[in-house]
Amino acid sequence: MRKIYLYLFIAAVLTALYIVFVFIPGRAARLYGPPSQNLGISQQIKYSARLLWHDGLLTTPANSSGAEQSFTVGDGESVLSIAQRLAQSGLIRDTNAFLDYVIYTGLDVSIQAGEYELSAAQSMIDIARSMQDATPDEVQFVVLAGWRMEEIAAALPTSGLDATPEQFLRVARNSLNFVFMAGAATNEGFLLPDSYILPRSTDAEELVAALVRNFAQHLTEDLQDGFDRQGLTTYQAVTLASLIERESIQEEEMPLIASVFLNRLNAGWKMESDPTVQYAVATEFDWWPNPLSLLDLDFDSPFNTYLYAGLPPAPIANPSLAALRAVANPAVTSYFFFRARCDNSGYHNFSVTLDEHIANGCD
Repeated sequence: MRKIYLYLFIAAVLTALYIVFVFIPGRAARLYGPPSQNLGISQQIKYSARLLWHDGLLTTPANSSGAEQSFTVGDGESVLSIAQRLAQSGLIRDTNAFLDYVIYTGLDVSIQAGEYELSAAQSMIDIARSMQDATPDEVQFVVLAGWRMEEIAAALPTSGLDATPEQFLRVARNSLNFVFMAGAATNEGFLLPDSYILPRSTDAEELVAALVRNFAQHLTEDLQDGFDRQGLTTYQAVTLASLIERESIQEEEMPLIASVFLNRLNAGWKMESDPTVQYAVATEFDWWPNPLSLLDLDFDSPFNTYLYAGLPPAPIANPSLAALRAVANPAVTSYFFFRARCDNSGYHNFSVTLDEHIANGCD
């Protein structure tokens, strides 16, 4: 009889040991992943048991219809403070359940300071994992209308992209092999201004390709037909559009400014566009120097349209779609001149004759 009790006792002990050392850790590992290597055996067992006790709390959202809300983790903030504030914000149901999960998995030591968009519709597990990286996988990169390639490069250090200014300029200064870029020595003019969502890992070659591909996608048959009607190749049209972009403040005036330049071009006149001189005399510290001096206007460069008739040899900036459309569909006018109005409105007065142009000057 004693042997039977002994056997039963041993069986009970073995069963208990199995449950404690095998079943509970194994069950927790299957449900929540392996425990942190920083935990000792006893801690692994303790937190495994706690996770199984919490069970549904970890996987059930606090509010399945909860909206996103901003949540900030401060530098050096303790995981206890984070858990308490998550509960106070209604993002999680139970502070202890959250703490037990992040300690068990080791996520407690890798929560990063930063701004997060969290929702009560997420489970505790999802929220804990979301706070492992405050840096999104993708970033928004904006190219403004009228920027030259050097200005795009200057925006890269704070963009979050892997591409560096030096790498970008090296790639951008070698034209891609698109048919519509025939005659282009660089990609200037074809780096379409737009807002781009790009992976952080985007390098210089991928960035230039993305900008030029965007141009290609917007180069519609109607746009090319419009360039043809003006007697311009795509490259010439982009070059003219770059002048219009830099001369315009009010987008609605672009077709009028286009008409002036096209009238001058067809008459064999000089363009006499200040931005072309700015482009020619620019430095790395001032890409668009203003105001221009008389010496600047006499600066000998093929880009100086006060000295040389016709279009400059290449685009001086990257024009917007609005500027490209203005070239394709210019206003029909007899204007040969335009100058800024004296009211600082950003609008211009247009005139047919030089006398009218002079009369439009500010006192």
